[in-house]
Amino acid sequence: MDATPAASATRSAPDTPRWIDIVLADRTRGRSPALTQLLVGALVLAVAIAVIVTDLVSTMPVFFAGVIGVFVLTGLALVVPWGRMSSWWLIAIPLADIIAVGVMRGAAPALGTGLLFIFPVMWLATGFGLVGLISGVTTAIVTYWVSVAVGPPSTAVLSTILLPIVLIAVGATSYVAARRAAAQRMLLDKQAALLQQTAERARRQEQLVTEVLDAVDFGVIRIDESGAITVTNDAHARLQQVLADVEGEHRLEAYRTDRTTPLPREELPIERARRGAVFQDERVWFGAPGGPQRALSFTARRLLDVEGRDAGAVVVSRDVTVEMMAARARDEVISSVSHELRTPLTSILGYIELAIDDPDIPSRIRSNLQIADRNAEQLLELVSDVLTASAAADDRVELVMQPEVVEVSEVIRAAVESLVLRAGERGVTIDTARLRPAHAYVDPRRLAQVVDNLLSNAVKYNREGGRVSLQSATTGRWTAIVVEDTGVGMTEEDTDALFQRYYRGVAVRSSTVSGTGLGLAISRDIVRAHGGDITVTSVLGVGSTFTVTLPATRPGAGEV
Repeated sequence: MDATPAASATRSAPDTPRWIDIVLADRTRGRSPALTQLLVGALVLAVAIAVIVTDLVSTMPVFFAGVIGVFVLTGLALVVPWGRMSSWWLIAIPLADIIAVGVMRGAAPALGTGLLFIFPVMWLATGFGLVGLISGVTTAIVTYWVSVAVGPPSTAVLSTILLPIVLIAVGATSYVAARRAAAQRMLLDKQAALLQQTAERARRQEQLVTEVLDAVDFGVIRIDESGAITVTNDAHARLQQVLADVEGEHRLEAYRTDRTTPLPREELPIERARRGAVFQDERVWFGAPGGPQRALSFTARRLLDVEGRDAGAVVVSRDVTVEMMAARARDEVISSVSHELRTPLTSILGYIELAIDDPDIPSRIRSNLQIADRNAEQLLELVSDVLTASAAADDRVELVMQPEVVEVSEVIRAAVESLVLRAGERGVTIDTARLRPAHAYVDPRRLAQVVDNLLSNAVKYNREGGRVSLQSATTGRWTAIVVEDTGVGMTEEDTDALFQRYYRGVAVRSSTVSGTGLGLAISRDIVRAHGGDITVTSVLGVGSTFTVTLPATRPGAGEV
């Protein structure tokens, strides 16, 4: 998947030099009068040929004087570099055409050559605006009337009035059409400029996005709706190169989080994203077991277009090898410490049990020893869970359960009895008034571990003189345990990650109370192993409420 980032924008061609625009404009200005005059000259040539063939003109010299004048003007239009001259010099050509046509019309009124006035009038009205319209129409009408006055007498009196009207109409129409065309051309030029600005802005934004993507240290892959990879950044290419170096070949072997179980190609994160899967922090090891391996974390999100349709996906990858190796080293240290703790705890439990069995021990001391024994056993259970958590390949702890029907309120009261002294030292009041008889189908020692953890946290992270309220209730099918405190509370971010192993909230980290971040993770695993769940609601600075839901009866046994 090594590729040059497709997101990189292709540089647009440099702007056209200004001198080229000027040359092009000059050529256009030069061709326009030449082509227009060629049209007039061609019409006059056709009329001249017809006159020569039919011999309808009596005053040939005068008529052909006008024809020659048009031809001379045509030659000037072709030879003179109009592009280098002021545009107002061009007005002389159509005005002179009007005079030449007037000479032709005066020599042969019967030929109807007066209609040729239309072409220079249209030229003037189109190319020179209102000034050209007025000057062209005025010159044509005056020239026409002069040719009527000095030429041979004609019986077509009506044309003397009709032709000027036609010239005015044609000139006005040409003027309006030219203005409309100019307005449309101006609008098109503005739209073209706007499109060019938009394209340039989009190119710059694309270039900026590309630079940002190439600057980050995690890989980014864009997959379109067809499953093709269309965008990658430099970090992704670097990760691919690192993996290739680890593997020693251009093929990559992927393994699950245990680093030994092969991961089929169809289960690779990118393949899953191509099929539409959405996931977060999927971790995969690359490299053969026993050799160098690298771990990558993948997160995939779907993209939607403006109409809400699927537009592909974005896959983000990052190298988490160091992070996972550090977590493994931490677990090894914790496992080693836990192993060291088990031996003295076992010895302590043995001597406490011997002391409890001594008939000479007073009942008050025996009661205290029983509390110590119960807490030491819970501590031993916690050490065992820590060992299990350290050896687990994922975030879930495998626990052995021996469930039975247990009276929940009694387990809660026993936990309260163990924490009375600690709560009294901080002035925390534990309210048990809302405890109601409720049974649950659970492992009693595991339930005691969960309740003790929740209650000790409620006391530990409470404020001086705070309050902890306990509640138990049952519906006959489900039993709920509620632990509510007036402690430091948590943010929304904390509540989302609270049950992850080794996680400690912001307010907890800022306090002087120590902790491992394992208690709630293990408690959740215990509750879920029983078929229940544990949830939390919290407000920072106000307090937290934990709710444990457990089955009240054996699964399939019905309500009790």
